[in-house]
Amino acid sequence: MFEKLQSDYRRFLEVDSALLDPHVSSDPVRVSALAKERGTLAKSAVPYGRYLDLGQQIAEAEAMAVEESDPDMRAYAEAELEALRARREELAETLRNLLYDRAAGADRSGLIMEIRAGTGGDEAALFARDLLEMYRRYCESKRWSFEVLDLTPTELGGAKEVSFAINGDGAFRHLQFESGGHRVQRVPETEAQGRIHTSAATVAVLPEPEEVEVDIRSEDIETDVMRAGGPGGQHQNKTESAVRLTHRPSGIVVVCRDERSQHKNRAKALRLLRSRLFDRMQEAAAAERAEQRRTLIGSGDRSQRIRTYNFPQNRVTDHRINLTLYSLDRIILGDLDPLTDAMIHHDRREQLGEL
Repeated sequence: MFEKLQSDYRRFLEVDSALLDPHVSSDPVRVSALAKERGTLAKSAVPYGRYLDLGQQIAEAEAMAVEESDPDMRAYAEAELEALRARREELAETLRNLLYDRAAGADRSGLIMEIRAGTGGDEAALFARDLLEMYRRYCESKRWSFEVLDLTPTELGGAKEVSFAINGDGAFRHLQFESGGHRVQRVPETEAQGRIHTSAATVAVLPEPEEVEVDIRSEDIETDVMRAGGPGGQHQNKTESAVRLTHRPSGIVVVCRDERSQHKNRAKALRLLRSRLFDRMQEAAAAERAEQRRTLIGSGDRSQRIRTYNFPQNRVTDHRINLTLYSLDRIILGDLDPLTDAMIHHDRREQLGEL
């Protein structure tokens, strides 16, 4: 199971050895780079090294228990052996958690979410806006940063589509399973006769990569500027501040118009473009492993209906894990932990069966 950690452990030993080399220690830049790499590797290499040491101690204790003829000494060796095995199993669980965190992208702190109103007209746009506020409040409770990148509002205060960036410790790990179709059942503000309507919105979660992870050449981008349009005041409508970027190799198009500054909108559009390209790369990699996965959790399939919000019954149901909670009033105000924790627990159980 832990073969994936062996290369990290070998590299950790190489870095340790290099830091003791006088030729290396005379180069401050290289020392700094190696020290940083060592710190990253140590998270898995140190416990894995202890795991290997315990394996050696267990082998020695087993040999002693077999060879010892004195009953008291043999009983002591067997008791010591049992304690060593218990310690190794505890450490094995720690290493399994490390492997899961790595597979689940727990080391990523940044992501971009996109919400689009689906079927349901004005009510779907209002629901999309409710989802935006739900995620905003959740971020506030976690002390994560929240930044709207682009928003297309409706006259009734809804959102046709919105993109926003989230950054903070554990943000991607907790929100990565939000991709998919979200359905709402309620009496909409636009309904005069009190009938319950069903509307939908789609959510996409895109990991925000570092610039080095996705190389975007300037010659591959076509840039267009335009008036922002829509609600926003005279300045927005008279100034060509909106930016549309077209990535020729992939055909991906992004538009940002939320800022009055063309420069700021272009910077936000580049972030969106980079995340969508990275998401496409990950989808291709996931497709190669699809037959081996036991679950659709984390597939990010946006056509899949993942959750229903039933307001009359104060009920939320996650259809992927058959979880139903009667606390919609708290969840819509940002208390998402009962949902996100359940998804993480389920995905961890599934993935650890594959590691």
